[in-house]
Amino acid sequence: MAVEGARDDERGPHDRSASLESYEPGSYEPVAYEHGLVPRGSGREPHRRGPKPCEGGRGPSALPGGDPQGAASDRRGTGLWRTRGRRTQAFLRTVAERVIETAPCVPVRDLETLRSQFPGLSTEELADKLVAGATKGAATVGAGVGAGAMLPVPPAMPAELAAEIVGLAAVELKLIAELHEVYGRRAPGNARERATAYLGSWAWERGIEAIRPGSLSAAVGGELRRRLQHRIMKRMLRNLPNLTPFLIGAAVGAFTNHQDTAKLAARVRADLRGTTELRAELRGTADEAGQLPGA
Repeated sequence: MAVEGARDDERGPHDRSASLESYEPGSYEPVAYEHGLVPRGSGREPHRRGPKPCEGGRGPSALPGGDPQGAASDRRGTGLWRTRGRRTQAFLRTVAERVIETAPCVPVRDLETLRSQFPGLSTEELADKLVAGATKGAATVGAGVGAGAMLPVPPAMPAELAAEIVGLAAVELKLIAELHEVYGRRAPGNARERATAYLGSWAWERGIEAIRPGSLSAAVGGELRRRLQHRIMKRMLRNLPNLTPFLIGAAVGAFTNHQDTAKLAARVRADLRGTTELRAELRGTADEAGQLPGA
């Protein structure tokens, strides 16, 4: 009990519950602190409200409740995400450049060659033949990459994804170009200009509308590379399961690529059919008026 009494005497005015009735002017600091009033000349440092200033230039480690390890971890995590983002952007740019370089080298059959190879077929039947061949080719590309990833090697996965995307782009670019030939919608210009236009068609996943020059001008502009990178990113995310080991990725890749190429062909054919019907309607209206369109 004597010890407790001594402790009570030591606390004195420092206790939160101490009464302020015994306050005498000039005997205490005229500042309110968290733990009461501090007598003048007591030699004690008052406990001020709020965090203390950093000591020794240690930054957050000197702050009350600071977590220097957590802050360093956050900085490392942010730097890691930024590094991965830069690597992903570099990968997308590299693959997009490879696709752009491959586009003019894709062999495209003109309408006469297609008619000679598939005689007696209507326009829709010939288009169906082209789509069937392209979907089989896309499935073969996916199965080949999946078989190559039977025993996954992480450093080789980006190269495998890039090879698959470039191979798929070549198959689908050939399909798009030949569908335009079948529907009588060949892109204007020389071979390189047509390849660029078909590349824009692949990037936007739609047919080229030659009666609207804005689509072609957008295809050859700076927007093409940005759209290509977006398209490649979508295909890359969808093709990631193709790298599953033990030949599972081969089956997944064949099915996924077959479906994606068939959907792309359906969208392009829908655009080409609409454009062809519109041109036929315009031609019929002009014939009835006794003049050619645009005359």
